[in-house]
Amino acid sequence: MDETVAEFFKRTILKIPMTEMMTILKAWDFLSEKQLQNVNFQQRKESLVQDLVLLCEKKRASVHDAALLDIVYTQFHRHRKVWDVFQMSKGPGEDIDLFDMEQFKSSFKKILQRALKNVMVSFRDAEENAVWIRIAWGTQYRKPNQYKPVYVVYYSQTPYAFTSSCPLRSNIPLLGQALTVASNHHKIVKMDLRSRYLDSLKAIVFKQYNQTFETYNSTTPLQEKSLELDIHMDSRIIHENRIEKERVQRVTQETFGDYSQPRLEFAQYKLETKFKSDFNGDILAERKEPLRCLIKFSSPHLLEALKSLAPAGIADAPLSPLLTCIPNKGMNYFKIKDK
Repeated sequence: MDETVAEFFKRTILKIPMTEMMTILKAWDFLSEKQLQNVNFQQRKESLVQDLVLLCEKKRASVHDAALLDIVYTQFHRHRKVWDVFQMSKGPGEDIDLFDMEQFKSSFKKILQRALKNVMVSFRDAEENAVWIRIAWGTQYRKPNQYKPVYVVYYSQTPYAFTSSCPLRSNIPLLGQALTVASNHHKIVKMDLRSRYLDSLKAIVFKQYNQTFETYNSTTPLQEKSLELDIHMDSRIIHENRIEKERVQRVTQETFGDYSQPRLEFAQYKLETKFKSDFNGDILAERKEPLRCLIKFSSPHLLEALKSLAPAGIADAPLSPLLTCIPNKGMNYFKIKDK
C-alpha cells in the first residue's frame, strides 16, 4: 500500500464517529470478525486509526477498498450531502428492456473511462435493487481526486437517479450520458427538486408518502392539539371555534394526509412579471425586462411546518396550491411567469 492510499484510508476512518466505528467496519466487510475483535476500540482515535490502517496494509487493501469504505460511511451519513434528482425517459415506442445490473455497471464505467483518462468508478449494491456509485473525477493531467467524489444512487428499472452535488459542473453532461445509456433510456433531465434527505426525495418521486420519515421534534401531533379556551367564554363562541377547528383539521388532512410528510428543508419561488399600469409614460411600464422576485420558505421540516400553519391559526385553510403541491409535483423550485 503506497502513501497515497494509506492517507486515503486514514482520512476516511477519521471521519467515522467512534460510536459508529464497529458498525461501519462490519458493514464494509473487508476486515474479518477475528481481526476486528483483536483491535482495541477503547484507545484514542488517532491510535485506533493507525492500527486499522496497518491491518488494511497487511491485507493488501487497494484504493478501491478505501473507496468502498467511503461509500459505506456516506450511506450512514447521506444527510450530509445535498441530493439532486434526475429523471430519464424512453424514446417514442421504445419498450422496457430486461435489466441486468452487472451490464449497467460495466456500461456506465466504460462510458466515463472512454471520455476521461483519469476517473475512478466504484459500486456498492444496496437494498431495494439500488446501486450506490462513487465517482472520483480527474483530468487529463491529474489523477482522480478521492476527496471530492460524486455519489449516484440508481434504482434499477426506474427512470430516477439521485446525485450529490458535483464539484465540476462540466462533468454533469457526461454523468447524465452515462446514466442514460447504461440504463437503456433515451433522455435525461434534472428535476426542480433538491434536499439533504435522500429517503424523502425517493418517497416523493416514487409516490411513497405513507411511511415514516425522520421527523423534526417540535410539535405535538395535530390530532392531539386542543384550543386553550377561557372557561368564562360564551358557549356560542366555543361552539363556533370547535366547528372551525374541525373544519381546519379536515381540510388539512385532505390536503396533507394523516401521515408524516417527506422531509424537505426549503421551497423556492422565482416570480417574473411585466409591470402593468393604466398611466401612459410610466417608467416601469416602459421597462422591457420583467420584474423579478425571489421568495424562499425554509424550515428544518418544511412540509410538516406548512401542515401545521392552519391548525395553529397562522394561516387560513386551505393553503395556497403553490405550497401544497410540492410532493405531488415533485418540485421545490418554482418559476412563476405571466400567462
